Amino acid sequence: MKIVFNFKTALAAVCLLGLLTTGEGSARAEGVYYSTRALLTDFFRSSQNVTYKKVEIDPGMRERLAQRLGYVPARSSYTFYVASSSGHIDGYALIDEQVGEHLPITFAVKISPVGVVERQEIVCYREPRGDEVRDARFRRQFVGKTARDPIAVNRDIDAVSGATISSVAMAIGVKRALVLFDELVRPSSLAEAPVARRGTF
Repeated sequence: MKIVFNFKTALAAVCLLGLLTTGEGSARAEGVYYSTRALLTDFFRSSQNVTYKKVEIDPGMRERLAQRLGYVPARSSYTFYVASSSGHIDGYALIDEQVGEHLPITFAVKISPVGVVERQEIVCYREPRGDEVRDARFRRQFVGKTARDPIAVNRDIDAVSGATISSVAMAIGVKRALVLFDELVRPSSLAEAPVARRGTF
């Protein structure tokens, strides 16, 4: 069944976020691999709808996240995409950024309804080197991980030779995605999380 996006205007490429925050005038075309719509369609091929949930991080939650992650997330809110069919949640996705050697790497994590990584993708890569983190062999290491796993290079993630900094960046980013899901989106904690906005595409 074809995924249904309930919105009238197409989404811009998610790389625009990085271009605005870094001040770069343009991205190399070869570094942009997905638009938001294309990515979500690929992630949730059999889902009927994809909605979104924007969650705010209040001071108390910021402290909890800092304890679990070892740092304070830079952003004050995150948007999770929620795929569903016939009232059943099929899965979640987070599109986020993590700085590599010099520039942000835009990446996405597909998460199961119970908080397990099902897939990880590089959405936009801006550095001149290190894009080997796009290789399936590296990305497969994240599949099956949960917020309880270390998800750290030299622990349960092997860095790509020649792309160590980017490998570390992706490990940090995926870990953050899972902890954010665990604290802010997982159904058992949803009532406690301040939701700023809900909606459909």
